Amino acid sequence: MGEKIPHWLDKQAETNPNKTAIRQSDGEIVTFKELRNESRQIAYGLRGLGVRKGTHIALLAENHKEVPAFIHASSYAGAVLVLLNTRLTPAELAFQLEDAEVQFLFTSNSLKGRGEEASQHLPIRQYSLEEIPRDAGESDVEEEFDLDDVYTMMYTSGTTGNPKAVMHTYGNHWHSAISSALNMGLHEEDQWLVCLPLFHVGGFSILMKSVVYGMTIEYMGTFDEKIIQEAIFERGITHVSVVTVMLRRLLDHLGEASYPEHFRCMLLGGGPVPKPLLERAAERRIPVFQTYGMTETSSQIATLDPSSALRKLGSAGRPLSTAQLLVDAEKEYEVGEILVRGPMVSKKYYNREASDEAFFRTGDLGYKDEEGFLYVVDRVKDVIISGGENVYPAEIESVLSSFPGVIEAGVTGIANEKWGEVPAAFLVLEEHTLWNQEEMERFLEDKLAKYKRPHVYHIVPELPRNASNKLVRRRLPSLVEEHKDEC
Repeated sequence: MGEKIPHWLDKQAETNPNKTAIRQSDGEIVTFKELRNESRQIAYGLRGLGVRKGTHIALLAENHKEVPAFIHASSYAGAVLVLLNTRLTPAELAFQLEDAEVQFLFTSNSLKGRGEEASQHLPIRQYSLEEIPRDAGESDVEEEFDLDDVYTMMYTSGTTGNPKAVMHTYGNHWHSAISSALNMGLHEEDQWLVCLPLFHVGGFSILMKSVVYGMTIEYMGTFDEKIIQEAIFERGITHVSVVTVMLRRLLDHLGEASYPEHFRCMLLGGGPVPKPLLERAAERRIPVFQTYGMTETSSQIATLDPSSALRKLGSAGRPLSTAQLLVDAEKEYEVGEILVRGPMVSKKYYNREASDEAFFRTGDLGYKDEEGFLYVVDRVKDVIISGGENVYPAEIESVLSSFPGVIEAGVTGIANEKWGEVPAAFLVLEEHTLWNQEEMERFLEDKLAKYKRPHVYHIVPELPRNASNKLVRRRLPSLVEEHKDEC
C-alpha cells in the first residue's frame, strides 16, 4: 500500500464550501460543497448498480454538464474510470471496451446509441448518465485515496498505431497538479477555462487542478472563440489550455487587440507549433506558454516559465520541479528521442508488460539548448528519411504556415525512386486565396534546404486531426483520393 490522502473534493467542500467550483458558460454555478454532495449521490447510485472498488467503468460523453460530478463520483465509488474518445467509431470503441475489460458503460443521451452498438457483443451493462439512480440510499464511499491506486485509464491517441490504455494513479494526477503549480505559480484569483474534452488528459488535468487547488473553472461544451474571449474580458478567466488550431482561431477573433492584464496564461500543447503563430501572439502581448506532455505523463511534464516566454520563443521550457527529462543525444542542439521520469509518469499500460527502463521513451524527438530548454522537433515515426537525411515535417509545416494565405499545413513522406522518401505538403488556404506554386517555391528558397522542400502540394479543405486536435500525418495521403486537387 502507498501513501494515503483525504479525498480532495471533501477537503475543498470543508475549506471552501461556498466558493464556485464550476461555472458553466451559460452562467450556472456549482460550489465545491454542491459538487461534493452531487458526486456522492451519484456514487451511491453507482454502488446501487453494483459498482465496487476496482470495477472498470467507462464514460462516453461530450463535455456534458453532469460529467465533472460523474468523474468525482467514480472516485468516491472506488471505480477505475475508462475515458472514451467521443469521435471513435463503434468498432473502435468496442476494441477499447473489451481491451480495458469494462463492466459498466455510462453515456450521454446523445451517444447512447453508439454505446449500444459498440457494446452489443460484450458482457457490459449500459446506462445513460441520467439513468443513474440518486435514491439508492447512502452506502459507504471512499473518503481517502491510496496514491498508488489506479484512478483512470485513457487511451493513447493512436497517431502512430493501435491505442493503448494508459493507467493513471491518484498519485500521478496529484503530482501533475502540484508540479504545475510550482512551475506556474498559484494565485487566489486564478480561474481556468476548460475547452478541451475531459476524456483528453489536457482537459481532465484542469478538473484535477480545480479540486487540488480549490480553483474555479469555467466549463465549456465545445470550443467557441467568442465565448472564450467573453470569459477572459468579462468573467476574469486567467488561464486557458489550447492546442495550435484553437490559438489560431482565438488570435483571428481578437484582431489587433490584446487580453486584459489579469489574463496570465495561454497554455499551449499538442506538439510542435509554427513559429509564426507564436510570434503573432507575442506581438499582441499574449502570454503563451508552450508546454510538452502526453497522456503517459498525466498532462504537462515540461513548460516554459513566464520569465522566459519571449526570450525562448518556440521552446517547451524545462522539466517541472519533480520531473526529469533527457534527450538521447550526446551534445547540445543535437536531436534525439525525449526521455522522461517523474511521479506524474504512468508506470504501465493496461494488459501490457511494464518496461524495466528507468526513463520512459516518449517517441518524440527534440533537443536542448545550452540552458537546458527543450525544443520539440517531431514524432520519431513521422520523420522522413530522404537520401539519408532526416527531414522533420513540423519544421517544414512551420515555414509553410508563414506563407501568405496558408491557414495550416501538414507534411508527410511519400515514396520516391531516387531518394527513398520526399516531403509532400497538404495546405489549407484562406477563402478566395489564389494558389501559386512558383511563388511558394521562391518563398522557400532561402528558408529550407532543397531536400526539405515539398516535391508536391495538395490543396485540401481541412487536415486530418484526432479528438485532441493533433495532426494525424499518416492519414494525409488519403486526402489525395478524397479531393484529387493536386497542384
